[in-house]
Amino acid sequence: MRLIDISQEVLSCKVFPGDDSPKAEQVLCVEKGDVCNLSVLSMCAHNGTHVDAPFHFLNDGKTVDEISLEAFVGDCFVVRHEGDVSAEDAKEILKKAEEVGVRERILIAGKATVTLAAAEVFAEAGIKLLGNESQTVGPENAPMAVHKVLLAKEIVLLEGVVLTDVTEGAYFLSAAPLNFAGFDGAPCRAWLMEK
Repeated sequence: MRLIDISQEVLSCKVFPGDDSPKAEQVLCVEKGDVCNLSVLSMCAHNGTHVDAPFHFLNDGKTVDEISLEAFVGDCFVVRHEGDVSAEDAKEILKKAEEVGVRERILIAGKATVTLAAAEVFAEAGIKLLGNESQTVGPENAPMAVHKVLLAKEIVLLEGVVLTDVTEGAYFLSAAPLNFAGFDGAPCRAWLMEK
């Protein structure tokens, strides 16, 4: 059994344009005579590897703490794709996932952008989770439409994963977010287990 960490390191992670970068401060230090080492962290909930809850774009959508952990943990399919993911590409991705018996959680490896047409295909398919390597699933300059289509169907988005050395195929995924009450998103430590 091999576990593959697909998370970014938090303090050096990628940040969506306009978001603040994570900052850490050591407030206690054993070397300075304190009883322990203690750090304080300040960051956007959408820095690095993170999940988007429906509330991120839908005011009446579920928050991170309201989503069942089942969405974040289970079998998933990793597919490689470069460029825009069209509706036809989305159908082909779902077909490949079905062929290996894994359809509820899809991770797209590569420099891929989910188009609105592809988002509609994934939403109609009723998947639980869609993830990618970018800091946003949709186009960086206009992510709202894609997010709204997916989040309206309560499809959890897992953004900013690191799939560079992951081959296409079926895996077991664990990507549970931190339990922040009322939050629109949260960082997570995502990993895959080879099947």
